[in-house]
Amino acid sequence: MSLTARRGRFLVPLLLLVVWLGVGGVLGPYAGRLGEVATNDQAAFLPRSAESTEVVAEQRAFRQDETLPAIVVWTDADGGPMRDRQAAAGEALASLTDLPGVSGKVSPALLSRDGRAVEGVVQLRPDLGERLPDALDRIRAAAERVPGSTVELAGPAATRADLSDAFAGIDGLLLVVALVTVLVILLLVYRSVLLPLVIIIGAVFALGLACAVVYVLADHGVVRVDGQVQGILSILVIGAATDYALLLTARFREELAARTDRFAAVRAALGRSWGAVVASAATVALGLLALLTSDLTNNRALGPVGAIGIVCALVSSLTFLPAALVLLGRAAYWPAAPHAGDEERGGGRGVWRRVALLVDRAPRKVWAVSLAVLIAFAAFAPALASKGVPLDETFVDDAPSVAAQRTLSRHFPGGSGNPAVVIANADRLDRVVATALRTDGVASAAGVTASGRPGGSPLVVDGRVRVDVTLKAAADSDAAKDTVARLRGALHAVPDADALVGGYTAQQYDTLRTAERDRTLIVPVVLAVILVILALLLRSLLLPALLVATVALNFLATLGVSALVFRHALGFTGTDPSVPLYGFVFLVALGVDYNIFLMSRVREESLRHGVRQGILRGLVGTGGVITSAGVVLAATFAALGVIPLAFLVQIAFIVAFGVLLDTLVVRSLLVPALARDLGPVVWWPGRLWREGRTPAVRADGSRETASATADTTEERVTPTSARIPTQE
Repeated sequence: MSLTARRGRFLVPLLLLVVWLGVGGVLGPYAGRLGEVATNDQAAFLPRSAESTEVVAEQRAFRQDETLPAIVVWTDADGGPMRDRQAAAGEALASLTDLPGVSGKVSPALLSRDGRAVEGVVQLRPDLGERLPDALDRIRAAAERVPGSTVELAGPAATRADLSDAFAGIDGLLLVVALVTVLVILLLVYRSVLLPLVIIIGAVFALGLACAVVYVLADHGVVRVDGQVQGILSILVIGAATDYALLLTARFREELAARTDRFAAVRAALGRSWGAVVASAATVALGLLALLTSDLTNNRALGPVGAIGIVCALVSSLTFLPAALVLLGRAAYWPAAPHAGDEERGGGRGVWRRVALLVDRAPRKVWAVSLAVLIAFAAFAPALASKGVPLDETFVDDAPSVAAQRTLSRHFPGGSGNPAVVIANADRLDRVVATALRTDGVASAAGVTASGRPGGSPLVVDGRVRVDVTLKAAADSDAAKDTVARLRGALHAVPDADALVGGYTAQQYDTLRTAERDRTLIVPVVLAVILVILALLLRSLLLPALLVATVALNFLATLGVSALVFRHALGFTGTDPSVPLYGFVFLVALGVDYNIFLMSRVREESLRHGVRQGILRGLVGTGGVITSAGVVLAATFAALGVIPLAFLVQIAFIVAFGVLLDTLVVRSLLVPALARDLGPVVWWPGRLWREGRTPAVRADGSRETASATADTTEERVTPTSARIPTQE
């Protein structure tokens, strides 16, 4: 080949590299700008068809309801009575009426029954955004004029401010923790300087592209983004891009050991791995898109956002990475660069050769023990309570709003300051209030007045009135949710009232019921999608069903371990209703990823060496790279734990532990042992099954199956250990 032709071969990879450098330079900053289009307003993420959502819509007609309540709680610094300071607290509240950010509605100062606390509610504008902390600081400063008292702020406004603090700097913090973790793992795995940096750069480019696309869509109202979705997107893209890169670079290393031409090596690596990578990405992306069938807006938000991230990771892995590998060649692996003949000189040593030999010698024992361990873990899965996280457990660290809520609950009814909201026909107001007061668990009920003060005439809008119902139990408790259910039953029975019950507790109740409905709908959809993709990739029906069953069992085992860890190690009494669903989508889709990597290689080897040798060669050939990918993905999801929110800590543990369990037990032991024990039938009804049933002729003229012949003859002629490839 002429010098000009050789130089021309580098033109395409150079152009690809320039394009991606442009993407990184222009779109990279968007990874830090998603917060500009994110919302942490929980009202925007309610179930679409729930009764509490209808109440939110009707509340907009009542001017008083366009607010965000901040509850001020005064207690004596030494725990003494507060009766003599109630008037001073009332004056402090009155002084807030014209404060910037206050809607003009301020309650009187109310003394607790025990006389040791005073509370007042300040209604803030809901559109304050980044100005909310300043408004709360002004409220605190005014409240601190009451002498000898301790001031705390509770309620939705204080909780939202604490959520904003928890998500502050989420982009930078998560990126630094995740990228440093991945870099360290890659350096240890590859013992190379350049390759880990190339993989990290590719992941960062993919994240920049994904964030830019999501930013534009969110800015135009096509998708919604909150802090949780934002954090999961970063972790998902980095983890997926790294996983796909590991698979491709491992195949490129194998090809470099077999040939000298770097272009041929990249073409061969792409040709033999792109199908598995695309199938893996399709599994995760379509699994995430199944969340669009959810009735919870935050679930539907994660679906397309996560799918966009996966597609961007796939594009980066199949374009930027091959271009970089072509340009670097063997130098990418320096100082441990592969050379021709490395595979032959490997000597057959390594942990994965020993694992393969164990699977080959005693497959039934291996899968039986693995299955028993997973079933034992799964037995604890029903103990995982997904009834919601109590407010005092929402933040891993004790947030100020949580401490204030505890103080409020000690001195006032549990639902004080956070009432259930009833919207009903105005001509049935008295009957609605009387029915609410008779409901078990209700502390008080009163119609909202035009003046906003007790005792005035009710505010009527389009023939409807609002009734605030204070519950005896804390607004986030199971007892409060039970009260809401009873209240709905009683008010729905009031003739011609057309009563609707909403508010914070009702929203939590509806979210829980909707999450249960979502699981029954989305789980079968995800499993069906995965089965179809696996059947198309592996040309089999039995094996895909087996793979899906194993990763589903891995998910149940992970939930069982999580139930024990959350309760006894981390102190969580409950989990967010969406946690099991998120855990299922991530673990099943990502767990199938590793089985795709393994079994696509097994199929490739089986077509050349027979089913038995294909299993062993596939296990050895992919053992190192899949384990590395699992460790990387587990570590990146574990990075979510740096955000002090129970939801993200729970997701981080479930995915990290589940991925490791899948990588080290399901993919390494259970699946290959089952496939080895079942033999060619596992590939039914595909080509490998048909070839395994083809009769072969013995020396005496009798006939037997090809699979039996292959096994007995192979063991007679060449020891199995000598035929298993190695990967250093």
